[in-house]
Amino acid sequence: MEGCKPILKWPGGKRSLLPYLLKLVPSSYERYIEPFLGGGALFFSLLPKRALLSDKNEDLIACYQVIRNRPKALLSLLAGMQNSEEDYYRIRAMVPRTKVEVAARMIYLTTLSFNGIYRVNHKGQFNVPYGRKRHLKLPLPEAVHAVKEALVRCELSHCDFEESLSRAGRGDFVYLDPPYTVAHDNNGFRKYNAQIFSWDDQARLAETVHRLHEKGCQIIVSNASHSSIRKMYKGFAQHVVVRSSTIAASSIYRRYVEESIFTNMN
Repeated sequence: MEGCKPILKWPGGKRSLLPYLLKLVPSSYERYIEPFLGGGALFFSLLPKRALLSDKNEDLIACYQVIRNRPKALLSLLAGMQNSEEDYYRIRAMVPRTKVEVAARMIYLTTLSFNGIYRVNHKGQFNVPYGRKRHLKLPLPEAVHAVKEALVRCELSHCDFEESLSRAGRGDFVYLDPPYTVAHDNNGFRKYNAQIFSWDDQARLAETVHRLHEKGCQIIVSNASHSSIRKMYKGFAQHVVVRSSTIAASSIYRRYVEESIFTNMN
């Protein structure tokens, strides 16, 4: 089965980084593990036979669980949602009562929001304005079913990364893409997270990664290109990638950013 297109656009997503990441992916591995799933660009490109996928965002995992387990109910709900400013703000203000409503609302909002981003305030409330692109269509049944098929053989968990990674073993391929918090505590990705990934979390992640290396896992970490991060992955090969940032609202404010890719594979 060839790769399929991710169904959600996510802050810090790795679609633009895929050409670099794919060159580093091991030719064989026991299981694919990704504890910061987000939009899942690498997972959906690889479509591994076995995978353990997780994220600390409960609604995100609920969305993927619904796509896998209840696609008909999801598509039925999406069919009643229209691309209009009035509907957008009504749906943005709603409080979902079921997992199917959570999933439909998330797909709807991330498809039609300004710049197609997912962002919440400190209370966890989605606060991106309407994108005013009335030509955009919600995902077709074919797209939903492609994602469903990709998730059929996967475990999906809502948990902290350390809990997920405690299950990794020799021969597993682990891809880690945490929020890009750095030591100076001033990074654009942080404002897109209701619960901030702290510098202490970065240190805890690096310690976990070194333990995984000792266990015989094959590892790729994408992170900020910053001296404070590089020190944490001493002994790992580092690749620096320069790409255009796409998060800023207007293209005139977007800039080129450096990212680091660390790996324990030669």
